[in-house]
Amino acid sequence: MTAFNELTPGTWTFDPAHSEVEFTVRHAGISKVRGTFNEVSADLNVCEESSVTASVNVGSLDTGNADRDAHVKGADFFDTENHPEMTFASTSIESDGEDFTLNGDLTIKGETRPVSFTGEFGGVAVDPFGATRAGFSVAASISRKEFGITWNAALETGGVLVSDKVTISLDVAFVAPTA
Repeated sequence: MTAFNELTPGTWTFDPAHSEVEFTVRHAGISKVRGTFNEVSADLNVCEESSVTASVNVGSLDTGNADRDAHVKGADFFDTENHPEMTFASTSIESDGEDFTLNGDLTIKGETRPVSFTGEFGGVAVDPFGATRAGFSVAASISRKEFGITWNAALETGGVLVSDKVTISLDVAFVAPTA
């Protein structure tokens, strides 16, 4: 994996202060709604068979609208009372220079499906405090119906209120293991 050759072997720690985990879904067929998950944990294990694991507190969802957030956290969508987390565990990482594909199993609302995130390796830098950091940007599109999220409402003009396709985007940073 060319892009990852400059990463120190070991477990890299997720840096939530310099990371964003977002989603985008089409609303009413005419606009897009975006949301952020504010509580995320992840580990990047760099070795011969590198891997990524992540967990998202679905209740930390923020779309900028409290009423919508309450609906999406409720039983119609995420059902956070019964399914408080979504998780990801990589199964393989394929690299072509700075570009890579992160394949793995995504679990939402108790349903696990294979997902492939594509993205780019942003590189490695040492910050002014001496910490070595690595950055990555990845995205994937999923069908929310495959994860048991089927609520919708028909529109008078045709179509539905919420699209099935959801784009998940991550801009994340990890901190290198210390010696």
